[in-house]
Amino acid sequence: MPNSTERIEELRRRRDELRIQLGGVADLRPGSLVERYRRCGKARCRCAREGSVGHGPIWSLTREVAGKTVTRVIPSSAVERTREQIAEHRRFRGLARELVETSEQLCDALLGAPEAASEKEAAKKGGSRRSSTRTRVSRFRTRT
Repeated sequence: MPNSTERIEELRRRRDELRIQLGGVADLRPGSLVERYRRCGKARCRCAREGSVGHGPIWSLTREVAGKTVTRVIPSSAVERTREQIAEHRRFRGLARELVETSEQLCDALLGAPEAASEKEAAKKGGSRRSSTRTRVSRFRTRT
């Protein structure tokens, strides 16, 4: 098990790696891509025949904006690019989540480490390790 200094350096390296990876994020978009087929409702259309799947595929991107579901039709020519953008958004969220977790671990590790560092700084400054205690002064003095 690494000591606290090694652990801190390891966390700093990982944090810096994640920052670099986040800087390389390409175009992204949130949501889910759905392939749909529909029937037009015309009695003589091919979609009305038995066993027909209907017209399509019609690709739509669905996501939530301000608590409402928003759907946008995606042209067939842009489906592959949209899939890549959705995958990049998922990668971005994973990197961001990992950066937060790593940063939190680093902050916790630094909370335990400053004791040694603060003692060294106090020695440099000529201060003492003991904290000062304030004496309580009575607000009411008796007159003699």
